Amino acid sequence: MKKLLIILHDLGAGGAEKMMARLATALVDAGNDVTLLMLTGGGIHAASLDPRVKKVELHSPRTVRAVPALTRFLRANRFDAQLAALTHVNVVAIAAATLSGSLKRLHVSERNAFSHDKHVNPDFMVRIAYLLAPLLYRLIPNPVICVSRGVAQDLVDTTIARRRDVTIADNPVLDDDFREKVPGPPSHRWLLEKSGAVIVAVGRLAPQKGFDTLITAFAALPESNARLIIFGEGALRADLLEQAHALGVAERVDLPGYAHDPLAEVAAADCFVLSSRFEGSPNALVEALSTGTPVVATRCPHGPQDILGGGVVAPLVPVEDPLALAQAIAQQLATPRDLQRHSRLAAAARFMNASAVQTYLNAMIGSPSS
Repeated sequence: MKKLLIILHDLGAGGAEKMMARLATALVDAGNDVTLLMLTGGGIHAASLDPRVKKVELHSPRTVRAVPALTRFLRANRFDAQLAALTHVNVVAIAAATLSGSLKRLHVSERNAFSHDKHVNPDFMVRIAYLLAPLLYRLIPNPVICVSRGVAQDLVDTTIARRRDVTIADNPVLDDDFREKVPGPPSHRWLLEKSGAVIVAVGRLAPQKGFDTLITAFAALPESNARLIIFGEGALRADLLEQAHALGVAERVDLPGYAHDPLAEVAAADCFVLSSRFEGSPNALVEALSTGTPVVATRCPHGPQDILGGGVVAPLVPVEDPLALAQAIAQQLATPRDLQRHSRLAAAARFMNASAVQTYLNAMIGSPSS
């Protein structure tokens, strides 16, 4: 049994937070003693964290101000390996691990395309973290764990990080018995009582997710009684609703907020769409594949091409091309639902807990520097 620590800012609604909570559970299932530490605390996934995972909250008012408290914690508690997630948390963890003398046991991870993600958050301290991170990644003893080959290559191509400074581990997106599980009933009224095809998307209402492109594509569909549901919260809600109204599809587009069980909603849909401008390794796409529901995705950097076998498993379309997206959606709606179901399930299986957690253990415990 290894004593492992995962370091996050909180357990909010983001994909990285959800995956770290799942990783903690998977590591416990693999026979390890796991602590999940939050620099601030709380978040929607905190209540559902596996009770076998020890939870620590530092309650720092800001991530950057957590360095002293994290340093004290690392000095007082020895772990076989420590894993930090997200760039600004990585920088804080590197500082605290250096001060506490535990840097050799620290592993940091990048969850998204660095060259794109660094422009998303305008906060001054977050921008500073993105400036410092590539230099620190060259200096720390263990390679940066990236969630896909594309994320790793992007870090090497666009920063001073070298190939030997990165490694890859898959997200633990799915339970090992996902094929046997029957999805629960959907909650949305359009999925409970269908009057036409229903298209579903899941994600933050943010520019990265490309939902503006999706709404434009939806308005171009030949099927006039189709409906679109976008599950998620975010700053673009008003803009997206205004766009749907301007395109004359407001009555057939709904933004109901965060989905308690997104798999149930996707499983009942006729098509799932990932319309992102960039990703790291899109968990929502893997989850959609696991339901067997037909999917369409943009060929965005990074992840969809790898997950979908370059377009063999499901259609890939150019980023920000609403006409191509509309054509791909229409094609999926016109194709028998179960035609490539087996391929979709097989593509999802790579991201089961048991196989994914082993890639993390290899990176964290199998590293020569650990």
